[in-house]
Amino acid sequence: MHAHSSHPHRHSDRYHETQKSTWVSVWINFFLTVLQIVVGYFGRSQALMADGLHSLSDLLSDFLVLYANRESNRLADAAHPYGHARIETAATFILGVVLAGLGLALLWGAGAKLQDPSAIQSVHVATLYIALITLASKELLYRYLMAVAKKLRSQLLAANAWHSRSDAASSLVVVVGIGGNLLGYRFLDLIAAVLVAFMIVHMGWKMAFQALSDLIDTALDEASVANIRATIASTPGVLGLHELRTRKMGDQALVDAHILVDPRISVSEGHHIAERARKRVLETHEVLDVMVHIDPEDDATATPSAHLPGRDELIAHLNAALPDGLPTPERIVLHYLDGKVEAELFMPEAFCAQPAQMARLRTGLDQFVRDDPLFRSVCLEKAAH
Repeated sequence: MHAHSSHPHRHSDRYHETQKSTWVSVWINFFLTVLQIVVGYFGRSQALMADGLHSLSDLLSDFLVLYANRESNRLADAAHPYGHARIETAATFILGVVLAGLGLALLWGAGAKLQDPSAIQSVHVATLYIALITLASKELLYRYLMAVAKKLRSQLLAANAWHSRSDAASSLVVVVGIGGNLLGYRFLDLIAAVLVAFMIVHMGWKMAFQALSDLIDTALDEASVANIRATIASTPGVLGLHELRTRKMGDQALVDAHILVDPRISVSEGHHIAERARKRVLETHEVLDVMVHIDPEDDATATPSAHLPGRDELIAHLNAALPDGLPTPERIVLHYLDGKVEAELFMPEAFCAQPAQMARLRTGLDQFVRDDPLFRSVCLEKAAH
């Protein structure tokens, strides 16, 4: 059994807060991108231009966040019964790949210029001021975005925040490189450009690898799995738990579990226990959906009853062993346990009122199950009215 957890108001709040914070990032990155590339070009700073392209990639990632946030917050539908959360993960993967590619291109360009002494120029002092402004802006933007990401538990927003932090780190390298160039060590500007490019490659690879891990159904970390296990196992009526499986779905997770219950309770009671376990997991953990399978016995290592035939064949086999003229049981309950079947026959009240016939039937059934390959026991009960 399973059920979906839908919280429209939570989706709406998360969507609007993500949109708001991302638009703040858009405008800051747009302003910095123009400033860095223009001043870097006319100020002859390769490092500042590389950092400007890094800011441009931030701007592109912001628009990717806006798109992914809109799409991933759509509720589940017939074509996507688990929702659209993985759009966010896919967008993170694309962003990582684009960043890594951009970094490699910058690395190649800066490395080539380092090998040509004539390409190494003195930079204008204005580039230093712009680098300092960029450093301060990126660090403040990182702190703001990460605070929102932690509040919303958003993987993509956190990735975007770390992108801003990588820009802050790269801007620090640019400040040092430009400062060194102004002091007479002109090659330091290109060295800074190489370091910035390397940082972009590293961040892109890290983001892409993490997103790819989520897309191929990587499990939650051990601590999270242990906590979910404890929540299910402590549910009243759950006697055991096995085959607990988790996989990430955006910022949440999907959970499958097999629970062991008393084999002689009713189907409805077993369903109720499973429903309580599911509800507790949804309320306690960041889980999108839970599938709970009910087991009457532990089938983690073996399924001893899997070879047994279905109900119709079992009842036909049992009827062949019953004496002729016996009234039809009003109800038959079958228990598939430990490789054999235990049956309960609920006989009509009038028949049960005849002790001699009941005794003869019990004797015949005892002889039947002694050597029968399918039935372990057959019990007679009086049908309730």
